[in-house]
Amino acid sequence: MGERVVVVGGGFAGASVARRLEKLAPTADIRLVCPDDYMLYLPLLPQVAAGVLPPRAAVVSLSRRLKRTMLLPGRATGVDLDARRVLVHSITGRDHVLAYDRLVLAPGSVTKVMEIPGLRESGRGCKTLAEAAFLRDHVLTQLEVANASTDPDERARRCRFVVVGGGYAGVETAANMQLMTTALARRFPRLDPSLMQWHVVQHHDGLLPGMGNRLGDDTRRVLEARGVHVDLVTSLTAADDESVTLSDGRRLATSTLIWTAGVAPSPLVGHLDAATEHGRLVVAADLAVPGRPEVFALGDAAAVPDLATGGGATCPPTAQHATRQAPVAADNVAASLAGRPTRDYRHRDLGLVVDLGGADAVAKPLGFDLAGLPAAAVTGAYHLWALRSPAAVARVATSWTLRAVEGQNPVRLGFLTDRSGRLGEFEHTDDYLDAAQVRAAIAAVPG
Repeated sequence: MGERVVVVGGGFAGASVARRLEKLAPTADIRLVCPDDYMLYLPLLPQVAAGVLPPRAAVVSLSRRLKRTMLLPGRATGVDLDARRVLVHSITGRDHVLAYDRLVLAPGSVTKVMEIPGLRESGRGCKTLAEAAFLRDHVLTQLEVANASTDPDERARRCRFVVVGGGYAGVETAANMQLMTTALARRFPRLDPSLMQWHVVQHHDGLLPGMGNRLGDDTRRVLEARGVHVDLVTSLTAADDESVTLSDGRRLATSTLIWTAGVAPSPLVGHLDAATEHGRLVVAADLAVPGRPEVFALGDAAAVPDLATGGGATCPPTAQHATRQAPVAADNVAASLAGRPTRDYRHRDLGLVVDLGGADAVAKPLGFDLAGLPAAAVTGAYHLWALRSPAAVARVATSWTLRAVEGQNPVRLGFLTDRSGRLGEFEHTDDYLDAAQVRAAIAAVPG
């Protein structure tokens, strides 16, 4: 077996690197560190949370796509760059040390949590598959309990849902889940449909700021036409299990606070002994870490120069850029193993799509503004194309067809009833070690 390549992160970026390296470096010993045996397609999580898709539809199996790569079920909690060692915390609870000749870092991102009183304890996210599944069950629980309650205040509190964040994740989550609760009103005859209130709280003066004013205004009109309250230039100042307090002084009684106000690079990056930019690992245009030619990084956790835009810009942390950086990273790892020159990453953004549920969407393909049915068609087609797996495409398309035929019919599964669902519980953001702690932990591992 040849030189060892360790890939950290089993998302579309990391898994695609490993798969391409299987062909480009046939003698390399490739190891993929990932806690789960699947690639998660993040843009579909709001549909999972809303019961439109089953959780299985938003993932692609790693073991089926990777033939020669060894999957290591665990989480990389630290890296000693000088010793070329990765500390891996296995899903069994044990620590392992993994040596490497080349390291590819694609650990992705986590929910960005601000220091707001009560947020960590009372907020819930929608960044992982478990969080999306939990969120669906949580919202269904609120409706069931409200329907059984004789206390009007409790019923109103449990039927109000507050989403903080008016970007892509927040808008898609609120839009899809609002349709779910509206469709479920007939299940609960004791609940007045007017009780089911959704709020989108956005600190910016418009929704979807990256899409432009026109599409942001179109999105707001769609949401408000459904009865969603859109609060712009407003932020969260405090929260507890029964209310949220907003910057305009209002206190809203609610048992559901969904926090989608931004993402942050994986904490792994911030604990490395390497330069970062706004929390992302600084890399050159060929995705190599300056001064560490054996280390490459891509995706949400890397500050990749945007050569197409220029002016010192970096690529936005989107799935589109991550998937297109993967073949460049794989090519450059293979080139470095063979002693060949590397190449730079250059890609112009093809645009963005935002699913608003049902036949509503907004999209900006190649700079053209679309809304309504045309945007919904583009959005659906893009997601099917981006999945890159015939089995995954079949599952998603079948689920969409079933929903169109039988309507909204989500079920509370109850698998996560022993979890609180609080921010960070499913993302393990406290597991990572700094450079000194990593060295000490590696030295303590037997063998």
